[in-house]
Amino acid sequence: MTTPPPQGNPFAQNQPAGQPQAPYPPQGGYPQQPGQPGFPPQGGPYAPVPPQPSGRKLSFKTIKNIVIVIAVAGIAIGGWITSRDDANTAAVGDCMHRGSTSDNNPDLEVVKCSDAKAQYVVLAKIEGSFLTDTLASSKCEAEAKDFQYSYTESGDGKDFLLCLKDKK
Repeated sequence: MTTPPPQGNPFAQNQPAGQPQAPYPPQGGYPQQPGQPGFPPQGGPYAPVPPQPSGRKLSFKTIKNIVIVIAVAGIAIGGWITSRDDANTAAVGDCMHRGSTSDNNPDLEVVKCSDAKAQYVVLAKIEGSFLTDTLASSKCEAEAKDFQYSYTESGDGKDFLLCLKDKK
């Protein structure tokens, strides 16, 4: 005796006759919605999560802190470079240039003696504080008899006196 083919799917093989088949297999791991076979659901609890970026992004705060550190370092280095030729670095025999016409702040800087800007020669440099011009002049007279000018600087813990004469 022969059996008739199963109802529903004539190409079904080795299935019991009374078991129905789904019209389409599920796709992409999404559950099937009634009335929309083969289409993934929109939104809902099964929405895909975008992958996390693999690179580490710098925050605004981190960038700001880096910029501040670089700026402070640049200012410190710039100040050190510009202060290398100030009066406090002068030694006996150095030549000086007066950068200002003010007697209260002549802005003396060390220059090469071969430089056309050289105006004065340092005859003596004396460490210590000299509160009056008379005291400074008498100290320079004792150290360098042919001095013409005295320059005192105080503050920053580096008080000193320079005894100067015109460079000829």
